[in-house]
Amino acid sequence: METNESLLELQEANFANATSVVIPYSDRMETYIIPIVFAIIFLVGVFGNGTLVLIFVRHRVMRNVPNTYILSLALGDLLVIVSCVPFTSTVYTFDSWPYGELICKISESTKDVSIGVTVFTLTALSADRFFAIVDPLKKLHSSIGGRRATKFTILVTVSIWVFSVLFAVPAATLSYIRVFNQDNVTLFEACYPFPEEWSPHYPRTMVIVKFFMYYAIPLTIIAVFYVLMARHLIRSTRNLPGEAQGQLRQIKARRKVAKTVLAFVIVFAVCFLPQHLFMLWFYNHPNALEDYNEFWHYFRIVGFCLSFINSCINPIALYFVSGTFRKYFDDYLFSWCKKKNSRRYGSTMDRSNRCGTRKDRTLYESTTTPPILQMSALRKPLADPLLTTECTTVTTLLNGNEMKNHMI
Repeated sequence: METNESLLELQEANFANATSVVIPYSDRMETYIIPIVFAIIFLVGVFGNGTLVLIFVRHRVMRNVPNTYILSLALGDLLVIVSCVPFTSTVYTFDSWPYGELICKISESTKDVSIGVTVFTLTALSADRFFAIVDPLKKLHSSIGGRRATKFTILVTVSIWVFSVLFAVPAATLSYIRVFNQDNVTLFEACYPFPEEWSPHYPRTMVIVKFFMYYAIPLTIIAVFYVLMARHLIRSTRNLPGEAQGQLRQIKARRKVAKTVLAFVIVFAVCFLPQHLFMLWFYNHPNALEDYNEFWHYFRIVGFCLSFINSCINPIALYFVSGTFRKYFDDYLFSWCKKKNSRRYGSTMDRSNRCGTRKDRTLYESTTTPPILQMSALRKPLADPLLTTECTTVTTLLNGNEMKNHMI
């Protein structure tokens, strides 16, 4: 059985900093690469997530249930990018934490808030897609469209942020600048989230709890949702009659949205897996100090970078999978080029109609009218259901009469 002394030695170990006695920071590759990587993360994250928030604020047609959750993701990513990335980018550049205890507490806590918002929002998005596909009639009354849906979505989103902030309280209150000594000589000072006076088992416990709370359990729930969705889609496609082409199009539209959400989930899982694996190994392996070699050192750096890359990658994924978002994104980032072309050809651009043809705009405007007025107007699904109001055709029998073109 391990002694308390060995556990304390394990929790204090920091190979990258400890080896600075032998290898100067100026001679390390990561000293120069990581600041460049984090500068790219900062620029892409601020512009990408900032543009996404701007689109949601300025364009009412973009405000629906899936987009509300995506807005929450963007705000969580912006939080960690602004409050954490500029400071943690120098972890492998300076031998000690130079920013003081306040920045240490803010950096550690906002990182936990952002991770919580991301993974809990992805879980909520997956649940939303599950009910949209498996039980659309129930979703018609409870989850999307109208004030009830808006209130429900806002309630879920606010709850996610409240729980994420509560889970980050330990990091906000317990993080401090810890001095690491060896033979009465100070090696370095680091921003550290685990108090010295607490049990030596506390770091291990927190690492395990965060792994299950922020990674394993949410991803398991998401996996269950997607397995059930896949089974339902397979059965639905097989059971559809040959003439039910309208329903088939709606199934394909919903499947497209579900695939987009799944892409976000896969990105999150890949980005955070290396960091969790390293932390679990480092704080649970009895001989971590002796076995910590060059492989684990660079594995840790890769995990460190990937966990922050996740904060800027969602807008990039949306840009490639969503034509609507891509049009808005291009318009905001390249408006100077469009204005130049407008002056050249003597044309003007209406701000309110900037992303799409007249036909597209008519379709967008129709989604803002009451559902009862659209029952005869909507004949086919939107080309991009993720970032516009979700419209599908539901065919069912009620008292012998066929009902069509309901908004869900």
